Amino acid sequence: MTPPIPKHARAVIIGGGIAGCSVAYHLAKLGWSDVVLLERKQLTSGTTWHAAGLIAQLRATRNMTRLSKYSQELYGELEAETGVATGFRRNGSITMALTAERREEIYRQASMARAFGVEVEPLGETELKALYPHLNTKGFAGAVYLPKDGQGDPANIALALAKGARMRGAHIREHVKVTAVTETLRGGRRAVAGVKWQSDETGETGTIAADFVVNCAGMWAGEVGRRNGVNIPLQACEHFYIVTETIPDLARLPVLRVPDECAYYKEDAGKILLGAFEPVSKPWGIHGISEDFCFDQLPEDFEHFEPILEKAVSRVPLLESAGIHTFFNGPESFTPDDAYHLGEAPEIAGYFVAAGFNSVGIQSSGGAGMALAHWMERGYPPFDLSDVDIRRMQPFMGNRTYLVERAKETLGLLYADHFPYRQKATARGIRRSPFHETLAKRGAVFGETAGWERANWFAGTGQEAAYAYSWKRQNWFDNSAAEHRAIRENVGLYDMTSFGKIIVDGRDAEGFLNHVCGAEMAVPDGKIVYTQFLNDRGGIEADVTVTRLSETRYLVVTPAATTVRDLSWLMRHRGERAVSIVDVTASEGVLAVMGPRARDLMQAAAPWHDWSNAAHPFGTAQGIDIGLGQARAHRVSYVGELGWEIYMPTDQGAHVLETLLDAGAAFDLRLCGLHAMDSCRIEKGFRHFGHDITEEDHVLEAGLGFAVKTAKPDFIGRDAVLRRKAEGLTSRMLQFRLTDPEPLLYHAEPILRDGQIVGHLTSGNYGHTLGGAVGLGYVPCPGEDAASLLASRWEIEIAGNRIAAEASLRPLYDPRSQRTKA
Repeated sequence: MTPPIPKHARAVIIGGGIAGCSVAYHLAKLGWSDVVLLERKQLTSGTTWHAAGLIAQLRATRNMTRLSKYSQELYGELEAETGVATGFRRNGSITMALTAERREEIYRQASMARAFGVEVEPLGETELKALYPHLNTKGFAGAVYLPKDGQGDPANIALALAKGARMRGAHIREHVKVTAVTETLRGGRRAVAGVKWQSDETGETGTIAADFVVNCAGMWAGEVGRRNGVNIPLQACEHFYIVTETIPDLARLPVLRVPDECAYYKEDAGKILLGAFEPVSKPWGIHGISEDFCFDQLPEDFEHFEPILEKAVSRVPLLESAGIHTFFNGPESFTPDDAYHLGEAPEIAGYFVAAGFNSVGIQSSGGAGMALAHWMERGYPPFDLSDVDIRRMQPFMGNRTYLVERAKETLGLLYADHFPYRQKATARGIRRSPFHETLAKRGAVFGETAGWERANWFAGTGQEAAYAYSWKRQNWFDNSAAEHRAIRENVGLYDMTSFGKIIVDGRDAEGFLNHVCGAEMAVPDGKIVYTQFLNDRGGIEADVTVTRLSETRYLVVTPAATTVRDLSWLMRHRGERAVSIVDVTASEGVLAVMGPRARDLMQAAAPWHDWSNAAHPFGTAQGIDIGLGQARAHRVSYVGELGWEIYMPTDQGAHVLETLLDAGAAFDLRLCGLHAMDSCRIEKGFRHFGHDITEEDHVLEAGLGFAVKTAKPDFIGRDAVLRRKAEGLTSRMLQFRLTDPEPLLYHAEPILRDGQIVGHLTSGNYGHTLGGAVGLGYVPCPGEDAASLLASRWEIEIAGNRIAAEASLRPLYDPRSQRTKA
């Protein structure tokens, strides 16, 4: 007899695909015996059962690679643990390039793999043929082989995870749907209280009280989230593959990917599975997905798949004579940025999400389940997961029209060239600053971050205002170099409106921010403080400036992409304090005026204000009259030059810009983009949150100890900072400049010390003033002093080539910040 559904549980998991089964398995493995997984139909019946089952190790970042490697190692042990055959085997994978640009990409990926500890081998054409004898290598430009990649049976892997969870006491019930997630108030915040459920077989209903609810509802996760106002942007798309009849004498083969032809090939049981990630995909279930969808297929669309098949028959000629056993079309869910959703939703405490796996759910779910279980157990993830943290999603991204339009592109981007600076082409123009149209008329070429259209560079007269992508110098390289020089040598202006602006107001504002921030917040009105939000481990949760506007009112400024995350962090720690926390990003436009002649320009544009160093020193904000309007001038700089960020009401933005442009004509003012801002900041060694500094990077090892005031008696992370000071640093961030002026750096290139890989770059760009590419990255140095660290021989590996580099602990550009404070 089936036991009754418990009335109480520590965690309830919604959905029995591989993600839900993995979360249940890992929670049970941590000793959570009171875990309940509810599946509306049958385990694996949504997407998992028809997944291709490719289990690769290498992902675009170190931590995503760590999760994928964990998945593979776990799947290799599951069969022995549970007795359920998983079909897992390490047969390796090959990626073949047909263009010089793709060759550069896969060779750079190979270098990255070495930095991440993934075994990889470049292949010549003869070696490739030896590994995959059925392959037509026409057009061969290069290939790489990852011998420890693998494949498996997706449904059985999920069932093995489910069995492993049951063996440790978890309750898994099929044909029971969650009809509602219930809420309560906890510490002044919305929090989960449990779920309501209904049996699909008997109609019986009930409730489960729970501390945690985990939304692993796959294609339905977005709709489940909407019932509670939780934003989980997802759109299902049709995904196609064919499976051949059995091919006589077909030996085992590695997985083969030919991304230039949008195709992948998997040998399994003497058959070939050919799958596609076509450039323009077909969104599905636009008006909702039936709750009755279970082990279902979608209608065939051979016309849509035919272009892929034609190239595949030429690429692997044995397909021409092999009969098609199965033409499959099934839905998979995609996110706006091709990264899955993981973590605690910002809207409701205790509401966790693991969904939207973008066709990499099998290789990702083992690690994702482990990470989420750790997160729920300890209150934080095992390492930085900002790549997939649900808090990166903006509220507007739940718009259904937006999701449908963006999904047409995101599926195809999995196999598109992953060029640096590549911008999404669909669902654009949602968020625009008050300066947008003026900048567009003057040649601005826009990129998109968090939905904001941001001028990245400016096209010259007669030049097409569009990106021409490459792994080498792109068409905007010289434009951005000129903008960079304007900031360094004269004066430049760029739009910073997209940066997040959060007002913290109330009688407890000072005390609250002193608890959350590492720096001292008891400062005079108008003082700007650079600081971090730290976690209990001394890691960096946010990198912000905080300006005291009045006795009870502060302005927190943060990168555009992290506004939701930072709001969530502040709300999480507010407790019962008398403060309000409000996102006011859209209420003010911001223009940065930077360069040695910035003071002269501002004196001309706003003559009623005293712009002298004595009257308006660095690190202060003051109200100004400018043109016919009013604004606030913040003397700060993210480019390492004299300058001000001008904040004005959005309705006055166009007028203020016109005023600055008119005054700037006498000073040869140049409009600049954010690419130039980034190249300037990396020369100065300024950190970029999400790349150079994350929640797992200790603030002292990031070189930001100057921004932490341990004399304060109580702030989050204080004990961890004091402990690391006492114990000594285990790693340090270095700045590198390539001695060869030609190569380019982006991120994740291996760092070599005396010929051995010791780390990787967290960010990179070209230093037009320093005369070479510049990167930042951490290197281990336990018990080592700075002199011995810098005395080493340093190199950076790019696409298999090692380039000599100069290393420095201090900024290579203006190390004493004399220019900023001039």
